[in-house]
Amino acid sequence: MADQSVVIIGLPSSGKTTFLAALWHLVTARDIPTALRFGGLGVGEASHLNAIARRWRDAKVQDRTAVAGNRLVSINLLDQTDNVVRATFPDVPGEAYRRMWEDRDCDPEIAEILQAGGVLLFIHSDTIRAPKWVVDEVELSKELGLDVPDNDNAPWHPRLAPTQVQLIDLLQMLRMPPLDTGPRRLAILLSAWDKARGEGLTPEMYLKSKLPMLSQYLERGADGWIFQTYGLSAQGGDYDPVEVSARPAAQAEELRALDSASMRIQLVGPIPETHDLTEPLRWLME
Repeated sequence: MADQSVVIIGLPSSGKTTFLAALWHLVTARDIPTALRFGGLGVGEASHLNAIARRWRDAKVQDRTAVAGNRLVSINLLDQTDNVVRATFPDVPGEAYRRMWEDRDCDPEIAEILQAGGVLLFIHSDTIRAPKWVVDEVELSKELGLDVPDNDNAPWHPRLAPTQVQLIDLLQMLRMPPLDTGPRRLAILLSAWDKARGEGLTPEMYLKSKLPMLSQYLERGADGWIFQTYGLSAQGGDYDPVEVSARPAAQAEELRALDSASMRIQLVGPIPETHDLTEPLRWLME
């Protein structure tokens, strides 16, 4: 058995739980060909995976109150030659990674998980916080007729930092003791790709355009990351919100009407477009 380990990281609401739900559906439904096949559940609760996969199939947004807390899931996957690889997914809330950035603190159990050999970094392509320039903000405020007091210091919080600054810091932490395990592979998954692909950019080009500092950090190779960039839509469109009183999403009914829920998945990148979510895992485990 090749005992491989993969960890999912990302800021809050970046698509980690949706990915795990879609992956569990994909490898258990077995309705489309995949690079890796399901070989059994090693660690974790099938009831948890079934619950999040059920919400995914029903085109409903994952309920964070129902999946809160740290859940360690280990799935045995088989490659084309029936070799067994073990993928370990800590379904850790994004707040845990935000805490690492904001408070410079990490729970011991999460620190142990973060020493996995492969890393899946999730970035929500539609909620990237870009850098802001003071002169631009002042000029915009003046155009809107807002009062701009002189010599007024605005309060700052680490959460206000640009997305790429927070992510670079997280990756640098993984290359420092006690989390460092040497050079590792990194699969960047730009989630909600259905909202970004209209710009006509490849995932690699999108990373360079929207997150230039992160792209330069990785391309420079100072921390030894071997990386590939993917665009991922694990939902295929907007899902119904958690709140019962909220208006249903227009696309949700169309997605539920598909003959195969697996066809909602869209993955693009260094490979031709596919519905196979296991492709980045196969690459990480090479």
